[in-house]
Amino acid sequence: MSTRDAVLANLRKITDPVSGQDIVSAGLVRALNVEGGTVRFVLEIDPKQADKMEPVRATAEAAAREVAGVETVSAMMTAHSEKAPPDLKPKPKPSQTGPQPVAGVDRIIAVASGKGGVGKSTISANLACALAAEGRRVGLLDADVYGPSQPRMLGVSGRPASPDGKTILPLRNHGVTMMSMGLMVNEAQAVVWRGPMLMGALQQMMNQVQWGALDVLIVDLPPGTGDVQMTLSQKFVVDGVIVVSTPQDVALIDARKGIDMFRQLKVPIVGMIENMSTHICSNCGHEEHVFGHGGVAAEARALDVPLLGEIPLHLDIRVTSDSGAPIVVTRPDSSQAEAFRRIARDLVAQGQA
Repeated sequence: MSTRDAVLANLRKITDPVSGQDIVSAGLVRALNVEGGTVRFVLEIDPKQADKMEPVRATAEAAAREVAGVETVSAMMTAHSEKAPPDLKPKPKPSQTGPQPVAGVDRIIAVASGKGGVGKSTISANLACALAAEGRRVGLLDADVYGPSQPRMLGVSGRPASPDGKTILPLRNHGVTMMSMGLMVNEAQAVVWRGPMLMGALQQMMNQVQWGALDVLIVDLPPGTGDVQMTLSQKFVVDGVIVVSTPQDVALIDARKGIDMFRQLKVPIVGMIENMSTHICSNCGHEEHVFGHGGVAAEARALDVPLLGEIPLHLDIRVTSDSGAPIVVTRPDSSQAEAFRRIARDLVAQGQA
């Protein structure tokens, strides 16, 4: 169990005296952040219940401190907003002609895959953090509405604020400004939407989020060639797309279709990344190509697109992503982090990010 999960498990033992639920299920715990041995979170309460909730805050702070490895805990109370959360359902807008830029964003780079499970979201999170480490102003939009994973990977939680009911304030961690549908619904709640609602949500997350001034906005797309990919490409100026695939043929077939779709949509292909390229045994040092090797490089040559890099299959990449601090952040000097940082440096040098 990760430190974050252990903290949440302890907090679930504490009852909210107002609702009778545990404080996590009641939605009181917000902005939980775990960095090393330091834990910070906010209890969002009704200001009228401040006196009653102070003992709860103290108990929650003590419960988090009981988790192994936790040295410092900061738990604060804040008054919840009376305003409703921003509505992400589609609203009629005046028709626009052609793709539009996003205010304050210099470049938009989409990260796509034809097939699910190839590590596209892991690539997106680490690439965003690597670009931030290179001094770039980076945003990350988790556009995988049905399976959002960036809140967990970047270690952010809590519902984004909306000061006027229209503008959405994104969250930020590891130098990356981030927005995700996963922040708007409970973690276990399914998003059961048809295509039009999906497209409306994407447009509002692009246009109504206060991204600020960004050098690059990374858009983590869902797998496949569907509504989200088409809406993004047709409604917004996408400067390029990075296609992620594992080396085996079954993944490359779908990656090829993805590249064909973006070419039809007139979106430039920045290049391809081979994920889970090779595995080196931590015990004996033996190198093994679990999913084959070189398939993406061969496909890139055949499709006349650049091969941006090869990311190894390594336990540390998975563990750090699950813990909310990608390997680029937690182990920047490791060979695994260097694979991501090399891609980021090349993108910056080429003016792509």
